[in-house]
Amino acid sequence: MQPIAIQRILGILLMLFSITMLPPIIVSFLYSDGAQTTFALAFIVTFSTGLVLWVPVNRSRRELRLRDGFLVVVLFWTVLGLFGALPFALYDELGMSFTDAAFESISGLTTTGATVITGLDQLPHSILYYRQQLQWLGGMGIIVLAVAILPMLGIGGMQLYRAETPGPMKDSKLTPRITETAKALWYIYLGLTIMCAFGYWFAGMNGFDAISHSFSTIAIGGFSTHDASMGFFDSTLIETVAIVFMLLAGMNFALHFIAWRSFSVVVYLRDSEARFYLGLLLLITLLTSAYLYFSGSIESPVEALEHGLFQTVSIGTTTGFTTTGYASWPGLLPVLLLFISFVGGCAGSTGGGMKVIRFVLLLKQGFREISRLVHPSAQIPVKIGNKAMSDRVINSVWGFFSAYVAMFVIIMLILMALGMDQITAFSAVAACMNNLGPGLGDVAAHYGDINDMAKWVLCFAMLLGRLEIFTLLVLLTPTFWRK
Repeated sequence: MQPIAIQRILGILLMLFSITMLPPIIVSFLYSDGAQTTFALAFIVTFSTGLVLWVPVNRSRRELRLRDGFLVVVLFWTVLGLFGALPFALYDELGMSFTDAAFESISGLTTTGATVITGLDQLPHSILYYRQQLQWLGGMGIIVLAVAILPMLGIGGMQLYRAETPGPMKDSKLTPRITETAKALWYIYLGLTIMCAFGYWFAGMNGFDAISHSFSTIAIGGFSTHDASMGFFDSTLIETVAIVFMLLAGMNFALHFIAWRSFSVVVYLRDSEARFYLGLLLLITLLTSAYLYFSGSIESPVEALEHGLFQTVSIGTTTGFTTTGYASWPGLLPVLLLFISFVGGCAGSTGGGMKVIRFVLLLKQGFREISRLVHPSAQIPVKIGNKAMSDRVINSVWGFFSAYVAMFVIIMLILMALGMDQITAFSAVAACMNNLGPGLGDVAAHYGDINDMAKWVLCFAMLLGRLEIFTLLVLLTPTFWRK
């Protein structure tokens, strides 16, 4: 363990994060909403804390070890969430406790989209912008951004990249150098954000809403500047733009990189994970739309298809935008849609959930075990595309699934012990661990009515989901701390 190196990195990253408090100040001046003092104070506190951490150890040049990378990632996401809460807590008109402020901040940074705030339409533009910006920063992972910068400061970044990057195959890189990999990811991320913003603008949003919603769309976040979310705009064209970019953001960014370099979309069709991802969303869309129409909930088949497609893509990619209250839909639909969030986006995307590639591997392993009952001596490989997966990968996926289920059950039982009913507890854990946002029952609209202890438990669930279970759980094992 290298405590001095960890302290130095945390100090640098906090100072970098403090810079993100400056754009809301500009927005506050542009709209004269009076919140600039709040963000200025949050900037001073965050920057000063980072400076105090950094100055005593700024001459240290110790390299991180792998276990240090895990600790830095978890510490930074935790510390970042707490300092990101300062503008919410300091702005008096919001009247938020620090618990609520921390919940909103961690929800934003983990791209969960669960909110405790109501009356969004009356909030200052700078506060609304800051919420969206938090999701945009968290979408690709601010650690990946730091990986592109830290080498210039004499700090290696491969350990952080392995600890933070989602998916079961973490060591694959787009370019030979980790710095160039992080830059490539951010160029793609930034490019998609700009295209999405222009798409929303051309579809009818004003400039502020277009930029704000592009942040949460590409981040697969789900925060909106309006209480009615996407339903506020009541526009098929805007919903179509959202669907396209939610689908793109839910795909592996490595595919976008390859497609951009080769100027070909064939790479998407050749990728088995992308095909399964699109096929599953198509199947659930058809089931949802048909159920809405034939149950009489929506009389027009076109309108049923519109609602079914948007909500399926939004929840299936774990974005969490809504055009209507899906929790009040009939029959199996609310639970069906909640269940597809468990699959989530592709590995290497900004989506949450267990990731499509893991779900595919679990299915194929299950079919292999059934085949072995009939042919006990057969050697049946589990393949993704034309590549056979090693037993180590299969075992890691099963280990992840086991840990996921165990943590899900434990957190749900804790919430029920804190007074939640079964439906609310189950959906709240699913929505937070899958980084989805909207749940069922008492958390269908917002999380403001649950007790403070439950909010902190759900903050832990959000971090578990964002850091893909093991990155956080490994810190709780004696092996990690043993020399």
